[in-house]
Amino acid sequence: MAQDYLLRKIFSFLVKHRVLSIGTKYYPTNDREREYVEMVNFTRTMLLEVEPAHINTENIFQNVLKEVGRGNIPDNRRFMEIEAAENKVNEYALLSNIIMGSDRFLYVEIFGADRLIIRDFVNLIRGEKGIIVEKSSTEVVARLLSKNDAIRVGIALIRMGMERGIDVRVAVGMTGAAAIERSINLNKQIGHTSGVGFTKLGGEFAITFADRLGRLEGTPAVYDNYLFIDVFDSTGFIDQQGRDRLVEIMNEIKNFIETDCQGRIEGYREGGDDLIANLPTKDAALRAGIESSWHGLNNGINIRVGIGKSRREAGERAQLADEIKIWNNNPVMVFDVADGVYAYYIPSEFTRAVSEFLQEKYFQVAVIFILVFVATFIGWSVGQWELGLVAIVLDMLYAVIS
Repeated sequence: MAQDYLLRKIFSFLVKHRVLSIGTKYYPTNDREREYVEMVNFTRTMLLEVEPAHINTENIFQNVLKEVGRGNIPDNRRFMEIEAAENKVNEYALLSNIIMGSDRFLYVEIFGADRLIIRDFVNLIRGEKGIIVEKSSTEVVARLLSKNDAIRVGIALIRMGMERGIDVRVAVGMTGAAAIERSINLNKQIGHTSGVGFTKLGGEFAITFADRLGRLEGTPAVYDNYLFIDVFDSTGFIDQQGRDRLVEIMNEIKNFIETDCQGRIEGYREGGDDLIANLPTKDAALRAGIESSWHGLNNGINIRVGIGKSRREAGERAQLADEIKIWNNNPVMVFDVADGVYAYYIPSEFTRAVSEFLQEKYFQVAVIFILVFVATFIGWSVGQWELGLVAIVLDMLYAVIS
């Protein structure tokens, strides 16, 4: 829509970073999703591009190797691009990952019934903390902790099958149905060749194997997901509402991180205005950060959040938040996507009001601009510049009563 494009351009100029979205286009299907979508839209939360990601097939493949672990993807592989990823960050895909979490469904199919190998598949999956959803003599549907775990376990299953002369098809999806559909589409591309299909940054990809696989390292690549939270102008807040109130809010945030996001607090002093936590997954860190920002906003404090793979990286990301503002500092969460840096920015109440006015009264704004321009042009042309001032006053009255 024209007004959405115009708004993003205006705020990109004001905040000095490209605004990818204001609110979200994500369509909620349950109460949890509705709660997030309503909050994102109510606060007009903006997704900003701080440093653009370079999304291409080679970078995606290198990222998969790094995240899954090079020892878990043998060298005799073929990396296939089935559908190219768009070279941009999709705001509703990002929000979907935050809401739904990182767990993924794994669909496994063998070409020819073999109950013995299916039993061994089930044992391997359970040994990797997977949950078996459904199984038959040729298929298994399971739930794994993350996409990377699902790809790693899928390759281990392929290796097990190829040792017995059986081709194995594996696909990863956000739901069991999505994983099965991905497997069907992959069959059309590669036939009965062993391989694992998955999506990454909006593109469809597969890793296939024509020969037997060598020994796999068998351990997941482990990354820390550090969350750094700091309160803007905590001194001013303490002067107005007292230190006890700050302690109460920070303890609420700390308890949320520990109980709802399974985070481990690694640095917090009661009465302080900052904390460091280590989260089990990146989506948990993002969820903890954005909900902490909203909670702080509802209680009168502005929070800056940084997310990174180390304490230092998280702290540096939080420092970037100091530069992301229009007039005064507002809640900001800075994080990485692929090799880029992005941020969620929550504008002030005044900025939100201006955004709502421009979005909801787009026609009136256009009429006001045209009238002022025409009146001012005519006034200067005939030597009566006062016409421009009169037009501005009349347009202000029109804006108020319309």
